[in-house]
Amino acid sequence: MMIRSAKLQLSIYFSILFAFSFAQSGYDIRFNMKGNKDTIMYLVKYVWDQQYIADTCKNIKNGQVVFKGKEDLDKGVYVLVSQSKSIYFDVFVNENQKFTITCDNSDIVTTLKVTGNKENETFFSYIKYITGKNQEFGKFQGQTKGMNKADSTKFMLDKINLMNADVMKFEKDFMESTKGTYVNDVMNLKTEKNPTDIPKASNGRPDSVYQYYWYKSHFFDGIDFTDDRIIRTPFFDDRVKRYFESVILQAPDTMIQEIDKILAKCKPDGLVYNLLIGHFTYKYEQDKRMGFDKVFVHLCDKYIISGKAKKVYEDETAKKIKERADILRNILLESKTPEIYMIDTIHGREVLKMGFDTAKTSESITKLYYKNLDKLTPWFKTVYGISAKYTVLVFWSVDCGHCQTEIPKLNDTLKTLKGKIDYKVLSVYTKEDFEAWRKFIIDKKLDFINVFDPVHINDLKNKYDIYSTPVIYILDKDKKIKAKRLGSEQVIDMLKFFEKNDQK
Repeated sequence: MMIRSAKLQLSIYFSILFAFSFAQSGYDIRFNMKGNKDTIMYLVKYVWDQQYIADTCKNIKNGQVVFKGKEDLDKGVYVLVSQSKSIYFDVFVNENQKFTITCDNSDIVTTLKVTGNKENETFFSYIKYITGKNQEFGKFQGQTKGMNKADSTKFMLDKINLMNADVMKFEKDFMESTKGTYVNDVMNLKTEKNPTDIPKASNGRPDSVYQYYWYKSHFFDGIDFTDDRIIRTPFFDDRVKRYFESVILQAPDTMIQEIDKILAKCKPDGLVYNLLIGHFTYKYEQDKRMGFDKVFVHLCDKYIISGKAKKVYEDETAKKIKERADILRNILLESKTPEIYMIDTIHGREVLKMGFDTAKTSESITKLYYKNLDKLTPWFKTVYGISAKYTVLVFWSVDCGHCQTEIPKLNDTLKTLKGKIDYKVLSVYTKEDFEAWRKFIIDKKLDFINVFDPVHINDLKNKYDIYSTPVIYILDKDKKIKAKRLGSEQVIDMLKFFEKNDQK
């Protein structure tokens, strides 16, 4: 049902959508609302999960509202909104954009009438029926007064079952009678599809596995992804989001497969196609679940870098997205970790005395590096130089308040695994204050391989996506990334999990 009373926040959607509007013959949509006191009203367009004002009527007299323009409105579902941002009702704006709707403010739904537009007439018949059923339900609740709890519960359940059966039959008949219309297309977006002939499982109950796979495979039945109008409805965004958040398996490879399937249903470079690419790219670039950056990298490679999404992003934005994907590409789960060359506390002071602590330019640092390369080379500690079944790779800083708590905690908890699991910790200091770092290591008795980068040859930010600390990775014996961006409390559980699986 599309009648609402909630407040609506109006906002302008991103600019790409306006490129799909074309001038035609204009629109003239009128509302005669008896008893209405508003002086301003808005005609608002749904666009994906947002709304924006398509037109404003500022000269309302005696409830006479007129929206008129020389160019056609984008086809879709619109909503009439009051000056206080409250919603009245939804309106279909399709081929016919010149019609009049009348109603009485004292009982809007029941009195809704339309002149000159069959689609809205059909839609209003639907919401009148549903509203009537809701009112009927309210009356039933009033009839339970004086009943005990058991009787009132049975009474209401019986009524609900009867009403549900009536509504299901009405909706089935409604969808059958409106086949081939835009009203049907829109209502289909909100209609749940469920199997009818469900086989029995071995326990005699309906087969839940069959139900799930049927529901999943029929979730988008009847939806035309080449039709731009589906973007301009209140239901399409919810259906897509529910599918990817609640219906399919929450795994990166599954997400990739399903996104590609959806985009293959769209018109290449059409509005739905471009909007979905923008939605998925943003969603999975922001996703904090471990491993889901793989989805973002896939989208970037297949659609953005390849040039298949030129209308979604300007060149400068696409360039930044590519840069972000290039960072993440090398640190995806199961990727072999980038190498780094670090110096430990034993040789730290000697390296600093070479002049690295006072060098101010890349050129001077480069000269110092090659001048002292023979001496530096045997001092370097590397990720691939660590011999252990698992390497815990930690990036942190002394001046990070969170690190001051988490790093000692990690040190203490890992001691419980000594002699049980073959691991080593490569602890990478991300700043340059050698003395403060060394003092913290001694004070907290950090039992790690403690290293830092006084020669400035490791681009940690881009190699390991270090934009805040601490950051913790777990690597296997081949230095493949098995887990990343862990909290200190997760490290032990992950090591135990990997070790247990390895022994199977």
